[in-house]
Amino acid sequence: MHCSPVRSVGHQVAHWSSVTPRTLTPPEAAALLRTRDSLGLGLGPANPDGFLTALGGRDDWEDLVVGGALLLGYYPFLVHPGVAYRSGFFGPAERVLLAQGARVELVPGGFRQFGPILRRFAPRVMAVQAAPPDEDPEEGWGVNLSLHVGATVGELLAAGRDPDRLLVVEVSPNFPRTRSLPPTYRNRLPLDIVDVLVETTSTPYELPPSEADDVDRAIAALARSYVHDGSTLQIGIGAVPDMVAHQLAAEDGGGYGVHSEMFTDGLMTLHRAGKVTNDGKGVFDGRSVTTFALGSRALYDWLDGNDEVAFLPVEVVNDPTVIARNRSFVSVNGALAVDLYGQIVADCVDGRQISGVGGHEDFVSGAELRADDHSLVCLRSTVALGGETRSRIVAELTGGSVVSTPRHHTGVVMTEHGAADLIGLTVRERAHALAEIAHPDFRAELHAAAEALGRQ
Repeated sequence: MHCSPVRSVGHQVAHWSSVTPRTLTPPEAAALLRTRDSLGLGLGPANPDGFLTALGGRDDWEDLVVGGALLLGYYPFLVHPGVAYRSGFFGPAERVLLAQGARVELVPGGFRQFGPILRRFAPRVMAVQAAPPDEDPEEGWGVNLSLHVGATVGELLAAGRDPDRLLVVEVSPNFPRTRSLPPTYRNRLPLDIVDVLVETTSTPYELPPSEADDVDRAIAALARSYVHDGSTLQIGIGAVPDMVAHQLAAEDGGGYGVHSEMFTDGLMTLHRAGKVTNDGKGVFDGRSVTTFALGSRALYDWLDGNDEVAFLPVEVVNDPTVIARNRSFVSVNGALAVDLYGQIVADCVDGRQISGVGGHEDFVSGAELRADDHSLVCLRSTVALGGETRSRIVAELTGGSVVSTPRHHTGVVMTEHGAADLIGLTVRERAHALAEIAHPDFRAELHAAAEALGRQ
């Protein structure tokens, strides 16, 4: 069943107001934080926009420590000198805040590690975005976590059940109610553990569509050749993964499964084209599985009440051993640079933090545990920096570049000039294979460097 997620909140108040939570305005909820406190947030779509905006109305912070990842809005309170923001994944907002002198620091870790890190941090206040309360026939009154399950469910439950901690849930009728796979997995919080309910009319962040060019189309065509009828897909963010999904939707073939950390507009298009069946994929048959969604308003409306997609915890979705149980798995992701050893830089290059590890290593490694699976790491062969054209395939990583995925996990690397399948190759062979897909202007020097590898 697909319907508009826009709902009235007020008419339900009489039914659930006696269950437990106080209903406060965003400024009233923001006033509950102490000047010295700790606040935990989920990634991206889990950010409660109204509540975080209201925190900017205070100027008395002495030592507020915030843990989160991939902010989708700009929140002025994070620039206050008494506030420190510890982020597990940088996006544009984190980079802007850092440039403005905010106390923003990266906490290295993959998406699966966010949960254990949060458990050690154990913030006194946990805050999250959700859809308005509703009553489930089996579970009673609760709030649906909407577009994000991720790594925070356990800590949200822990905070709600601890009398010394505070669970703040912002609800808006503009957020969809998504599905999970109960009773094993639930993307909902019981209303009776919520301390504070904040009612707003916030709308989900809409991710602008990626603009593709001829280079992207060439890479996508190569990636498309690795997908066969019945393949199970993980599609990452960006022009190339999105184009692969749209190509699959428009062409012959199908019977695909979906097992993807992020659910995108491209995957919705594939569903709408009738190409996704999730039959016999090996794990979670009959459902596309994901842990968060980010895209257009059309995507969010389509996900509302949609039983075809199940939102599960990231420790399940991103587990390489679970990923490997899927039939003919194909993972499509990007990178910033790859050296001749096959080491992948996907989040930090030249000392500049661009994003985070996220689920990159999980899917690259999980998609190469069986012979019929493929991990595709897609990148343009060159990049222009300061008026200079540089190769993204490099003999050695530059200083300040951090390896996101080690060489022994790397499967197929592709540029617009071809694909290099590194599995089973020696150090020298894989170096030559990578040099061959570099831009022609850099191939000779890369082949020369490749010849020296593995002979010391």
